[in-house]
Amino acid sequence: MIIAYDVFSRWMTQCMAAAGNEALSPVEILVLHNVNHCGRDKRLNDICFLLNIEDTHTVNYALRKLMKMQFLTSDKRGKEVFFLASTEGDRFCEAYRNVRERCFLDGLAHLDITGDEMRDIAASLRALSRQYDQASRAAASH
Repeated sequence: MIIAYDVFSRWMTQCMAAAGNEALSPVEILVLHNVNHCGRDKRLNDICFLLNIEDTHTVNYALRKLMKMQFLTSDKRGKEVFFLASTEGDRFCEAYRNVRERCFLDGLAHLDITGDEMRDIAASLRALSRQYDQASRAAASH
């Protein structure tokens, strides 16, 4: 898990650098892509929930940095603030997708893994994630 986390984090930052931005951390990249996903505005709590991040301060810091870089826009409605990817944020997400397709997805074709096997691997990773989540909650109450 440690190796997979480290490699995935390095992949995200290198992919974003190849897309033209070296200044974003893995969490900031995840937040940008999450806000950009489906083109719908999202609240801080929505982003934290979807990324399974309990520390809202971490996500809030990423949102402020992305706003300062003009990758996101915000709209305050009552007490809620909604975030949406800006044109510049959309552009970087699209560039990231292009790099991902060329450098990662195209390489998957060379693996001897079927679509069903990939789905099984994804299901196993989700189950393992749930087990770690449950274990962390048990450890917190221990």
